[in-house]
Amino acid sequence: MKFLTLLVALATAAQAHYNFPSMNGGTAWSNVRQWTGYYTFDPVTNVASDDIRCNVNASLAPSTLSVAAGSTLKWAANPDIYHPGPLLAYMAKVPAGSTAATWNGAGTVWFKIYEDHPTVGTAGLVWPSASATSVSFKIPAAVPSGDYLFRIEHIGLHAASGLNGAQFYISCGQLSVTGGGAGTPSPLVAFPGAYKATDPGIKLDIYYPVPTNYQPPGPAVWSG
Repeated sequence: MKFLTLLVALATAAQAHYNFPSMNGGTAWSNVRQWTGYYTFDPVTNVASDDIRCNVNASLAPSTLSVAAGSTLKWAANPDIYHPGPLLAYMAKVPAGSTAATWNGAGTVWFKIYEDHPTVGTAGLVWPSASATSVSFKIPAAVPSGDYLFRIEHIGLHAASGLNGAQFYISCGQLSVTGGGAGTPSPLVAFPGAYKATDPGIKLDIYYPVPTNYQPPGPAVWSG
């Protein structure tokens, strides 16, 4: 009976995992970088690993999606965002001499364009992205034109009371931004480097005592 209970628990945990395979209704992994083990839906748990950037050995996507600055970018979640935790989004401008289809996103180049916050109550934290099958982000109107990597991240905090217990569900999409502005995105961070395993938004118990506030990890949001 104990063995059967363990199998059920493991199956439930696997079904609770998810990934982000496509943007703006496109074919899965056509302009989003597919990563080793994507079919397992397993998260990254080591924030000091290169995997925290675009997931495990993420491969270059075959195409790049063109989007206008100021427009909305929609990501699909597969199957849905099951675990409690914050949704974040980052962008990184591709340097001269590279393209979104060739660049690996290394260096202090990432800026945050979105983070959400829970409603805090005595019954617990309620997250805006809970159970979502898709999520949308506005590309800042002031972001300069050019190629970018777009990093979507959802942090599952259900087991975050232990060190390296937080679960990071990550994908990187390849974008070409048109009609951009003259903004200077900041602050810039690197992945790995932006997070520490002991950051208060990463290592915490969201169940008891119920937190009275929550601040996602990483830099401030640049809104342009």
